[in-house]
Amino acid sequence: MRWFTSIRPPGDRRTIGTALIVVSLIATVVSLLLPAQLFNGNRSVAAARQGWIDDGRGTTSTPYGPLTALDRDFVRKVRLAGLWELPAGRQAQERGFRKATRTAGDHLVAGHTELDRRAIEAGRALGISLPNQPGEKQQQLLAEMDAAQGEEFDRKLANILRMAHGKVFQLIAVVRHQTRNSMVRSLADRANAVVLDHITVLENTGLVDFEPFDDDVL
Repeated sequence: MRWFTSIRPPGDRRTIGTALIVVSLIATVVSLLLPAQLFNGNRSVAAARQGWIDDGRGTTSTPYGPLTALDRDFVRKVRLAGLWELPAGRQAQERGFRKATRTAGDHLVAGHTELDRRAIEAGRALGISLPNQPGEKQQQLLAEMDAAQGEEFDRKLANILRMAHGKVFQLIAVVRHQTRNSMVRSLADRANAVVLDHITVLENTGLVDFEPFDDDVL
């Protein structure tokens, strides 16, 4: 019996070696990139669950301390609240059917005038871009309240704004706990007091039903 040994030419061996190296490099790159993508995805999901939006800019340094994506989104949301809840408060002052609704309007106007000023000051000092008009959803809610009359107006305003304040109240707690920026902390401290006051006066109208409500307003 004769035995034959297959001998690959040197060129073939070099080609196979090169291919193995390329495959190994690709695998290494994938293993490095995939965890980062998963981390960023998980971070965005966690942010959404807490009621804020990650702008992807990470943490930056400021004279007032580190500024995180959470901090920036909070300042933007305080400004956004003023852009539509302040006009709603003026409507409550002028069109409230119940005295308690007009009283709530007084608190809304005073509170959001102050918070809006503070948010603008923080935005300038920290280099945060701020909205200058309500979002589409907030404009729809303003139009819905504007179209209502009498007791219906009071009920819509009390429930819509109570829901909005309840949602931002949760975000304030997260920011106050996590922020290391002194200006953002000061804004959160004041927002906590103002928003709690607004929740109280809205509930004092006796019109809040506390039933599950569409909370996609922030």
